[in-house]
Amino acid sequence: MLVLGINAYHADSAAVLLRDGCVVAAVAEERLNRIKHCAGFPALAIREVLRIGGVELRDVDEIAVARDSTANLRSKLGWVLRNLHRAGKVARKRLADRAGLADFEAQIADACGASREALRAKVRRVEHHLAHAASTFLASPFERAAILTLDGFGDFASTMLALGEGSSIKPLARVTYPHSLGILYTAICQFIGFDRYGDEGKVMGLAPYGEPEYADFLARLLRLTDDGFELDLEYFNHHTQGVSTGSDEYGSPHFAHLFTPQLEQALGPARNRGDALTDRDRNLAASLQLRLEDAFLHLARLLHRRTGGDALCLAGGVALNGVANGRLLRESPFSRLYVQPAAGDDGTALGAAAWVAVQSGAARHEMTHAYHGPSFSETEMAQQVTRIEGCDVQTLDEAELCAQTAQLVAQGRVVGWFQGAMEWGPRALGNRSIVAHPGLPGMKDTLNARIKQREPFRPFAPSIKAERLADYFESNHESPFMLHVYKTRQDKWAELCAVDHVDHTGRVQTVTREQNPRYWRLIDEFEQLTGTPVVLNTSFNENEPIVCTPAQAVDCFSRTRMDALAIGNTLVTRRGLPAAELQENHAARA
Repeated sequence: MLVLGINAYHADSAAVLLRDGCVVAAVAEERLNRIKHCAGFPALAIREVLRIGGVELRDVDEIAVARDSTANLRSKLGWVLRNLHRAGKVARKRLADRAGLADFEAQIADACGASREALRAKVRRVEHHLAHAASTFLASPFERAAILTLDGFGDFASTMLALGEGSSIKPLARVTYPHSLGILYTAICQFIGFDRYGDEGKVMGLAPYGEPEYADFLARLLRLTDDGFELDLEYFNHHTQGVSTGSDEYGSPHFAHLFTPQLEQALGPARNRGDALTDRDRNLAASLQLRLEDAFLHLARLLHRRTGGDALCLAGGVALNGVANGRLLRESPFSRLYVQPAAGDDGTALGAAAWVAVQSGAARHEMTHAYHGPSFSETEMAQQVTRIEGCDVQTLDEAELCAQTAQLVAQGRVVGWFQGAMEWGPRALGNRSIVAHPGLPGMKDTLNARIKQREPFRPFAPSIKAERLADYFESNHESPFMLHVYKTRQDKWAELCAVDHVDHTGRVQTVTREQNPRYWRLIDEFEQLTGTPVVLNTSFNENEPIVCTPAQAVDCFSRTRMDALAIGNTLVTRRGLPAAELQENHAARA
């Protein structure tokens, strides 16, 4: 049985193809049309997952979309009746956002260059948060688990507490409009000048540079209750003005400011993007992150009282907050945590498909890796390499490729690493990565100056051999999708100085030989040379979506100052790297 799952007209539009409940392909539209967080219809992604699966639209048995306007009707009607004076304005904006969902079947057929008649599958709609819940529980290794989903909004809800058993999911409680942890986090991010969609991760990185000076104020903005939480709506406008959406100068989705003038009256003028960061901004980031973590723990404890057990599945955009996830493992009643790699709205395409599949009798399948996107032949990759000038090119077997790449990294060089199938989700996990030495003090600045051009407070991530995790970090809970932040052991601070954040934590990716044999082998070769079973891993891109194709990898390599590119079995190295730079890096480490 083939099920096509779709997230459309929501940020991070995406498509997923399941065969008998198992993932065949999963791709976000942004990787194909090169528009970050694309919120339109995923026409390219639909075609791509069908291509990867080797099937045509007429072969698909079921189509699932993560949107159901009939969900949570009682809550919607109750809110409308209580807010008749403002419901019309908000409803008009919400209806405009849904306009694209009209005649959905025709859009799917058009995307595939097929007639409407070629679409024999019925389109089934799955509530947004049920899709989130299914995306994590049905992909998890747990037979029974508590489920917590958290985001801005979807189908009038922002939070779901549920219990998963076998192939069933039982919702236990919801937090509905207008209360939302996602709205809180985004609004404060906007207030301190991080107002582009996806900037929330930057603020998570900024938080350790401040002190929670505004903790009491954030506790007023977000009250924890016996049922969940409530916002102090005086400081937010989404429920009075609706959420105004558009596109920024890059074509990415953009939300108008979600806070009211009362927030500026309480805290002073909002920071404009590009202005210098102040202590107030850093302290607000710290206070916001702390309040979010407190809310995570509060909800987890509420959920545990209703479900028991030691396993928790998380989903929703807020579940991308790895710092909060790490604290859950340390302080909540749950000792086992699963978050699938595309925890945001792209993951609802997976969840909708998985839910329809199990309802139709398919078995559930654990997602043990994230490599579900396009892959390319050695010939296709080698053809693109011919466009590169001023470099030495070698074709190697896997053992020599990993050995030579590890040698380059050990020397302090920066290497683009393009291998196998593209990752599913927002993180580069060793197939579309840039790798570097984690123990050179100047490496973070080198990467930003030459390639990434990121804010200096944002950390880079460590990829570590899973079997060595507890030797370097204060956890033995694997983190294959880079969605947990752990404390770095004190005796490893210097050894991991390029990936150790200011608060001595790391957003860790654990790598096993089974999940990604070639990437594990690269890290193993690096360990044999340096004694460190860790490489610095950052996404293969430069202010753009992560590269998808060999052509994009070659273009990114050519316009930046990476030292080498390992693309398939081909190793490309630039000629004439200044020796002084390497000596300076090694001297700094010594």
